[in-house]
Amino acid sequence: MKKMLTILLAGLTAASLLASCGSDTGSSSSSSAASTDSTASAEPANRLEEIKQKGVIVLATSPDFAPQEFEDISSGKPVYVGCDIDLANYIADYLGVELEVQAMDFQACQAAVSTGKADFSIAGYAYEEERAENYEVTDFFNVVRDEDGSRQVVIVPADKASEYQSPEDFAGKVIGCQNGSLQYTLTETQLPDAEIKLIDNLGSAILMVQNNKIDALACSGDQADIYVDKNEGIALADWEFEYASQGNIALIMKGETELVEEINKAIAEVNEQGLYQQWKEEATELALSLGIEVN
Repeated sequence: MKKMLTILLAGLTAASLLASCGSDTGSSSSSSAASTDSTASAEPANRLEEIKQKGVIVLATSPDFAPQEFEDISSGKPVYVGCDIDLANYIADYLGVELEVQAMDFQACQAAVSTGKADFSIAGYAYEEERAENYEVTDFFNVVRDEDGSRQVVIVPADKASEYQSPEDFAGKVIGCQNGSLQYTLTETQLPDAEIKLIDNLGSAILMVQNNKIDALACSGDQADIYVDKNEGIALADWEFEYASQGNIALIMKGETELVEEINKAIAEVNEQGLYQQWKEEATELALSLGIEVN
């Protein structure tokens, strides 16, 4: 009897030890799993890490500015194309992620970046000190010489073109400008005595000039040449803004320096290989084949 009791106690002790070991193993596994889950769900330290975690970079652009960005509907559904879109795709490939294009108006593009709804924006931006204060700006791309189209001009009624010889001649005049545009800044700084009228798009602004709703429209030289050529009753003012183009920039949320640095590396490759001008020529041909006016 004593022998049987001894054997029974020994069995219970062994079972207890095995249960204890099993409990420790489970605890260790649970701890390890929790640690793994914690690592996997770690918050990204910056926007660049967030983009790489998601596998997607979001571009805000205004696709009404061929050949930079416009819609190709030849396939039956809209596809965003243009040399800026080509650049954005190159940047996405460089980062090893997919590109998502979000279309919106020009002003909304900038707001999307500052609020974090988009990771970056490319929309024909010129460098401005105010932009550099409010956003991270990239290095330049699409660098052009003065004779290649950096003129900034004013469209006025044809019968009044010769009346505008100096900034003083615009005093008290109402000039249409897109909010946040280069032309807005130039008008504000070089024509301080003029009144700025915010406009949604250049097409409607041309009608406003023709119908004397505004006195003038500030516009890039390339765009102005096209509008003047295709519309009666308007002309370029004799006076032009003082401006020399350095090229275009992309906008990123302020403080996201890691993302800017990586995008600048991609832009450097594009500039070195002359890719942007190649894309621009191809996009111009595509736009013209679709019957879209180029700027």
